Amino acid sequence: MSETRKRLKLEAPRLPAELERLSLPARLGTRDAFEHGLVEGERLEELDADKVVFDGVVFRGVTFDSAKLRSLELTDVLFDRCDLSNADLSRAVVHRAQFRSCKLVGADLSEAMLRNVLVEDCQLDYANLRAADLKGVVFADSSLNRADFCMAKLAKTEFHRCKLDGALLGTPLRGIDLSDSEFTGLSCNPDDLRGCIISREQAFIFAALFGMVLKD
Repeated sequence: MSETRKRLKLEAPRLPAELERLSLPARLGTRDAFEHGLVEGERLEELDADKVVFDGVVFRGVTFDSAKLRSLELTDVLFDRCDLSNADLSRAVVHRAQFRSCKLVGADLSEAMLRNVLVEDCQLDYANLRAADLKGVVFADSSLNRADFCMAKLAKTEFHRCKLDGALLGTPLRGIDLSDSEFTGLSCNPDDLRGCIISREQAFIFAALFGMVLKD
């Protein structure tokens, strides 16, 4: 593996110094908005609404498993030890957000737009980021096995010490550094690998993927 790399400098969420406790209703309506608060320890699995807005909110230990929050708008938001597995977050707009030690297994972020987002120590196996628009996004120490990035835009997107086995990377990877991530196989087109940064050890994996034989 390569040496530890410097991370892209991101804008952190702009959160108030003091946050009042928020209690979300069991049902949310289209365009409901919540700001400047803390949601902690709640189970919000039955939510089903479009275009809900959260601004300046911290979620801590909250379960959103299988919630449906399409076109969600998140600005200056922190998710800490939350479970968003199988949640429908398609077409979400996310700006200045952090996900720390969260589960997003099978989460649907297709066609989402992410700006200044840190995903750290998270599980995103089988997550759907198909056709998502990422700019200024860092995935660090996270599992993205079999995650789907097909047709996604990856501008200023970094992967640090991630697990990417079987990930679908059907998108141009020029400038993307995978050198300290782990995988034994990926799904991608040879043309998409132009300009991708990999380690010497990973070159053998790609050679096997495309039927090449490396000779000493």
